[in-house]
Amino acid sequence: MSVVICTVEKDSPAYRAGIRPGEILLSLNGHPILDILDYQFYMMERSVAIATRKDGVGCFVRKIHKEEYEDLGLGFETYLMDKHHTCKNKCVFCFVDQMPPGMRESLYEKDDDARLSFLFGNYITLTNLEQREIERIKLMHISPINVSVHTTNPELRVKMMKNPRAAQVLSIIRELCEAGIKVNTQIVLCPGLNDGEELKRSLKELGALYPNVQSIACVPVGLTDYREGLFELHPYTSREAKEVIDIIHSFAGQFEKEYGERICYPSDEFFLKAGLPVPPPEYYGEFAQLENGVGMLALLSQEFEEALSAKTGDTVERNLSLATGYAAYPTIKKLLVRMKEKFPKTQCRVYPIRNDFFGHNITVAGLITATDLMKQLKPQPLGERLLLPTVMLRHEQDKFLDDHTIADVENALKVPVTVIETDGASLLDAILHSGTA
Repeated sequence: MSVVICTVEKDSPAYRAGIRPGEILLSLNGHPILDILDYQFYMMERSVAIATRKDGVGCFVRKIHKEEYEDLGLGFETYLMDKHHTCKNKCVFCFVDQMPPGMRESLYEKDDDARLSFLFGNYITLTNLEQREIERIKLMHISPINVSVHTTNPELRVKMMKNPRAAQVLSIIRELCEAGIKVNTQIVLCPGLNDGEELKRSLKELGALYPNVQSIACVPVGLTDYREGLFELHPYTSREAKEVIDIIHSFAGQFEKEYGERICYPSDEFFLKAGLPVPPPEYYGEFAQLENGVGMLALLSQEFEEALSAKTGDTVERNLSLATGYAAYPTIKKLLVRMKEKFPKTQCRVYPIRNDFFGHNITVAGLITATDLMKQLKPQPLGERLLLPTVMLRHEQDKFLDDHTIADVENALKVPVTVIETDGASLLDAILHSGTA
């Protein structure tokens, strides 16, 4: 595949070599460039022979000398150079299939691109991966790769993902591990389907690939109210959640004795569903699976407490509010009680937002819509400012899932809104900077 060079950064190595927008990139040091990973890998050398085509004819080769790892300075129409690899599965638990109709088109897109796993930490199923791409991962030592496993039972994985290629997951992971590639894995657990004995099998087989399989996150299936015609599933009960935690802890204990690390972890949501306290920060080691909600509440508490201990208390009057999901509400409530001991005249109300938009089984802040925010906060005292976690706008960064903006929320609630990062220090700073001395 050849790609059009859209931009050339001024004074970059490529610009100095005379390369200009509109030329077609053919190869680097004789290697065809198929996408951004090829480009980034083969441009690293100090000496790069870059082959391009001008005006649709010929092949021009320029020898470029530069610093090692220095970017050539070329820009392309899309970051990946070609289209995203979309998901070919039809997973029985797929959240996108449970989205209500009428939302913006981008929310119905399903990515399953190995390049995004390496570049941005996305989780992939490996069902899109051709052998050529596996060989490239090994050659370039693209690591770590994040894999959605769900089960290591080939027949069950095909049943859950409705894709015959799903059966190959463990053999591909083994091949990557043998090549020294690090792998993080996740298992979306569905009651009665891939938990129980099947979970034991998955943990045993993945754990045997340590240290290259370096973490296993187990998360409960997320179910919205829009499941008509889909595979029959139910949310985890308290008893079922406890059973999952017991299995994971049994294997984690074995792994810790054998390897010195727990490796496998339940997500925070399993502890909340089971009615059990979230473990302390030291339980989670290096917090390898935060993106799967593993240890987020423990880390938030640790960061908040550390930041609070470094502050000098005051008697400044502050009056503000914070909205979050039901999952994080108890933890944040406790943290604000601790803050009150040091800042007695700081009033920060925390409101848990019920998810009427997707359904009450959804309790995370990242899936709260502006519609629910505005409706539920309208009658509440909000003080001088409303704090919202940035995860509520994570998809396009400027819109909620229901297409409303921060300005819409401010206009509806008649209060300024501050969007904050989801770490404990940022939370404390946002609260304390809301007052006046």
